[in-house]
Amino acid sequence: MSVKTFKYRLYPTKAQARLFQRTLDAARWVYNKTLEVRKTAWEERQESLNLYATNKLLTGWKKEQPFLTVAYSQVLQDTQERVDLAFKAFFRRVKAGETPGYPRFRSALRYDSFTYPQFGFKLKDNRLSLSKIGDVKVVLHRPLEGKVKTLTVRRAATGDWYACFSCEVEGQPLPAEPKAVGVDVGLSHFATLSTGEHIPNPRFFRKDEKALAKAQRKLSKAEKGTPERAKKRRVVAKIHKRIANRRADFAHKVSRRLANEFGVIAFEDLNTNGMLKNHCLAKSIADAAWGQLISYTTYKAEGAGRRVVMVNPKNTSKACSRCGALVEKDLSVRVHSCPHCGLVLDRDENAALNILRLGLESLASA
Repeated sequence: MSVKTFKYRLYPTKAQARLFQRTLDAARWVYNKTLEVRKTAWEERQESLNLYATNKLLTGWKKEQPFLTVAYSQVLQDTQERVDLAFKAFFRRVKAGETPGYPRFRSALRYDSFTYPQFGFKLKDNRLSLSKIGDVKVVLHRPLEGKVKTLTVRRAATGDWYACFSCEVEGQPLPAEPKAVGVDVGLSHFATLSTGEHIPNPRFFRKDEKALAKAQRKLSKAEKGTPERAKKRRVVAKIHKRIANRRADFAHKVSRRLANEFGVIAFEDLNTNGMLKNHCLAKSIADAAWGQLISYTTYKAEGAGRRVVMVNPKNTSKACSRCGALVEKDLSVRVHSCPHCGLVLDRDENAALNILRLGLESLASA
């Protein structure tokens, strides 16, 4: 059993769109108020409030703030659960010695979704019935599968609304496949397989970079708080959305192919956050979105009964895939030439073979 998300475009009427926004505003108010109460309780009384304690305050807030009644009750309760999860994640990072990142208050631009955790919604044909909102037109471009657990209504930066169903679905294992592959991700090629195949880097951001820069210049010139600036902001958001959609579509297709063709798929366990600190390559690394490919491949492999293995990236480019000797080379050197055994091979293909070997070794020792 795995969790899968199904995302559909909503087409609310103007009245329904206003109700969406009011529900979003109510949820954001509860989020910020809950955060304020928990923060104040600790700073003034060293008291740590839990989710149950803040849930009991919600009834009183509804009486004091009548506009909260526009939202379904469980939507507001889920908002308080978001705050609780944010604090749990904060304390977990503190204990782990990581940069904690204290939960922050949300502005209108930084709060863009609300969730029906159990009830209050019903899908029938091309209509989604939402409590306190009504029947909203929805485009089901693919059938909904499994058991629906939650529904999140999300507002995109472009102003469009989407319904995101979180469902429990049964895995659909594919026939056993003995073939294994090592995948070396990079910039000159998006990925190189241990089979010798190179997958070209589409560079979606680079292709739309000029159009984005032009739209951002127009946005910066528009006066703040005006309808004109809001219009320019949507133009910028649409370009970002187009880039993100193309990148996700590409990653989905590559990950599906890997999960279909190979029984074991090995990737390097890269520290992409650390790599993004390289200002010369940060834009290209972010554009490649290697983590997206690995994430998509992992969940597809789980459902198909495949294995994804993460290996230590140390020396995968330097080690000779034939004799194991370390061959020092600069990043500009794209060919692996071993002076010990005479192997001459594409640098990325050599790394992919090493990744495959390390992946198989880790499975054998598990």
